[in-house]
Amino acid sequence: MTEQGFAPAPDRAFECEACGARCEYAPGTYALRCPYCRHEQGIVPVPRQVVEHPIAELAYLPQRAVVPAGTKVYTCPGCHAVTESDTLSDKCQFCATPLVADAAAMERIVPEAVLPFGVTRDEARGALGAWTKSRWFAPSSLKQVTEAETFRGSYLPHWTYDAQTTTRYTGERGVHYWETETYTETVDGQPVTRTRQVQRTAWYPASGTVGRFFDDVLVPASSRTPEKQLDKLTPWPLLEAVPYQQEYLAGFRTVRYDVEPEVGLESARQRMAPVIRADCTSDIGGDEQRVHSMSTEYSAVTYKLLLLPVWFLTYLHAGKPWQVMVNARTGEVIGERPYSPMKIVLASLAAALLVALVVALVMLNTSHN
Repeated sequence: MTEQGFAPAPDRAFECEACGARCEYAPGTYALRCPYCRHEQGIVPVPRQVVEHPIAELAYLPQRAVVPAGTKVYTCPGCHAVTESDTLSDKCQFCATPLVADAAAMERIVPEAVLPFGVTRDEARGALGAWTKSRWFAPSSLKQVTEAETFRGSYLPHWTYDAQTTTRYTGERGVHYWETETYTETVDGQPVTRTRQVQRTAWYPASGTVGRFFDDVLVPASSRTPEKQLDKLTPWPLLEAVPYQQEYLAGFRTVRYDVEPEVGLESARQRMAPVIRADCTSDIGGDEQRVHSMSTEYSAVTYKLLLLPVWFLTYLHAGKPWQVMVNARTGEVIGERPYSPMKIVLASLAAALLVALVVALVMLNTSHN
């Protein structure tokens, strides 16, 4: 590939064996499908396994050049139009022919695996309809929304990390015990001495070492979509990922990574930290725990670049566009939705009336006793 543009995938990889048109990947299958004659042809799997790469390899890779958006240009093999894009795959803006770049010629790190689209466009449309119908406090008219104004299927890059961790900690173990406490209360105008059992906690120093192996800690490798939003699409069936092949990208947009693996590793460690802390508290034992310090060593750290499938949808309600994402493997839907102020007010009033009723019943019962 030259600096001027993408090297398109070999024509034979996308050409329909029946009519000669360009094929697209068919979600939920291991085949390419012609959008014109509907002929399907299987994707020949590559003779290799998905590999986890030692993190130390990064030191020997060349530094990645910063590539401005919209500077990559390639020619459509169908209509020969020129398209600019900063993605690994896209569609021709004129004839919708699938365009897939040679990742090895563009990237410092090539995708190792891909989780192919499993949810079709029609299934994503059905998931949107079910989602709009199930929204609490939404306007009643939202339930009538079953169609998206825009549909776009995209592969989003993610890093996965494996690591063996060994953590030394210090803290305290709290053990509950009971004491008899004497107190005075007034009964019929007279002071009365009574006793009651009160829970106390005795604290003892604690320290130790815990270990855990983390497998496939997932970190978004693109900053284009907010990380908190992507986290809501989990879990992903990562065991169903297959070795990377260009054919799975045909007909879909594939976002390039802009979060380097070294940066992603720091995010992975942050995701590991709460799990490690929970291991420490479990190891301390007792009835309560305090963790004062943790020192974690990481070994056998590996990484890989993985592509995950997402449907991006936009629907219209009350003249306003709302964005939705669908996990294109599980059908999980997250996104924006309108709220009905009237339904929220009515629900608040109902809750307040319920609380008032409960209080009244308690007071009535107390007065009778």
